[in-house]
Amino acid sequence: MTDVNPNPEAEPTSTDRLDTDRALPVKEAAALAGDVVSNAQEVIVGNRDVITHLVTAMLGRGHVLLDDVPGVGKTMLARAVARSVDASFKRVQFTPDLLPSDVTGVNVFNQKTREFDFRSGPVFANVLLGDEINRAPPKTQSALLEAMEESQVTVDGETYLLPRPFTVIATQNTVDPNRTYELPLAELDRFMKKLELGYPDEASETAMLDRVAGVHPIETLEPVADRDRLRRARATVATVTVGEPVRQYVTRLARYTREHASLGVSPRGSIALLRAAQARAVLDGRDYVIPDDVQHEADAVLVHRVRVDAGREGTGVDVIRAAVEGVRVE
Repeated sequence: MTDVNPNPEAEPTSTDRLDTDRALPVKEAAALAGDVVSNAQEVIVGNRDVITHLVTAMLGRGHVLLDDVPGVGKTMLARAVARSVDASFKRVQFTPDLLPSDVTGVNVFNQKTREFDFRSGPVFANVLLGDEINRAPPKTQSALLEAMEESQVTVDGETYLLPRPFTVIATQNTVDPNRTYELPLAELDRFMKKLELGYPDEASETAMLDRVAGVHPIETLEPVADRDRLRRARATVATVTVGEPVRQYVTRLARYTREHASLGVSPRGSIALLRAAQARAVLDGRDYVIPDDVQHEADAVLVHRVRVDAGREGTGVDVIRAAVEGVRVE
């Protein structure tokens, strides 16, 4: 394994690990998250809850899928949050002819040294925006599987570590089904959260039009946090206490979905819910998780992992909400 980041713009990953000894105090981590959310709202009018969900996913070491109709601000939201943190940012426009090597990188023969040199792809960034990810075929989408799960990529038998923190924010459109590819379940399960923005209300849309009448606010948006403090805030989330009753509660929620759907929440989904709940606790200024944190995050974290057979009544949303309402904390 190559423990040197081939991206010259990023720090070596050997010193970019989750270091709980340098964790921020909970209040400082909460303030950082609040600053990022408020900063993103300079670009995205309304939708504070969705922005907060995205930020908690970043703090909880997760990835986010923004799924909605075209034109509601999915890409702009990803850019606004990414620009709010002074870290490396890359964007990939997914298209039908995109190749896996266009994402991960490729070995190129060097005529002078008579050796192959690795040219890193855009995945070597702290925040990767995968725009319209479902327009690329499954083979190309699968290029992200190792990166999202293990924060590394393997090219021609050589493994390269990605910079940390590493977060994928992907967008996909819910229309044009004949011109898109369904995300493989293995990839979908790697997203901590699946979020929707929806259409703005009348007041929000009017305010948005006022903001973009001149220079678009994304062009003047300044970072409010740096990479090191984001890394330390993620370490803070990792130190949040999760008591045995809460851990058992998360397990029972997952088991409920497996018993009431053809495909239930995976153990990876349980881990994602636990980490999201830890991040939610930090945002509320606590160093311990309560059941309300789990319930607050359940929809965003679990719904996209559940499949209900056509012959059964209800949807994945119904299964998750029934689980939250029916499973008790003991």
